[in-house]
Amino acid sequence: MNYVLIDSLIKKALLEDRAYDDITTNSITSEESQAEVEVIVKEDGKICGLKVFSRVFQILGDVEIKFLKKEGEIVNKGELIAQLRGSTRVLLSGERVALNLLQRMSGIATEAYKASEILKEHGIKVMDTRKTTPGLRYLEKYSVLTGGGFNHRFDLSDMAMIKDNHILAAGSIKKAVESIRKKHPFIKKIEVEAENLEHVKEGLEAGADIIMLDNMEDELLKECVDYINGRAIIEVSGNIDIERFQRLKGLKIDYISMGKLTHSVKALDISMKNLKILKS
Repeated sequence: MNYVLIDSLIKKALLEDRAYDDITTNSITSEESQAEVEVIVKEDGKICGLKVFSRVFQILGDVEIKFLKKEGEIVNKGELIAQLRGSTRVLLSGERVALNLLQRMSGIATEAYKASEILKEHGIKVMDTRKTTPGLRYLEKYSVLTGGGFNHRFDLSDMAMIKDNHILAAGSIKKAVESIRKKHPFIKKIEVEAENLEHVKEGLEAGADIIMLDNMEDELLKECVDYINGRAIIEVSGNIDIERFQRLKGLKIDYISMGKLTHSVKALDISMKNLKILKS
């Protein structure tokens, strides 16, 4: 993990929450106060972000953390996953930021796990997209990997991806592919987003490495998969959810990308409970 980047993200979150000026906690506890508290998961899922969770408290002060679950493990409702002991002020002031990150990362990992488990027996890989929370992309894409999914491009420099507006800007798929190949002859892959069979044909003729079948109904999607017939990597995207997997898993698809893994995922319900004062 990139701890320099993680520390930067956490420090911004702590400043946003004014964790160093916690009116409630600083009014009712002394600087010397020590406590212990438990972290309990309140629904089934896959845990992700334990090091990020612990780093929040390390940045704030002196806290000892004992994890009872490992990163990427399946957890069940009611399970105790960690025990914390240290400064009461640090525990209480860092609670929200630490839980926000742990809950979101675990929610993403859980959804990636559900999707990948359904499709892996059919040789289809589940990927994320760039539809991530601004500033949290690194953590969210890490969470997809932890859940068993795969990462699409991390940023705009990873590979060329020709979408509808790029086609309009270039004049055609062929012109777009030719322009990219001229500047990046072999070191970057080119993906073409296709909304119909004509786009698929033009993309293949232009020599695209990957064809994304975007927002297609099942019948058209099957026709396009059959037409490509192994001549390019096939990615399917657009309004894909777990319910639709049953209709797609028999097709010769390489990847399914799901924006929902990151842009509208439900956080896993996790709480810090049962705080006990050890020294007031």
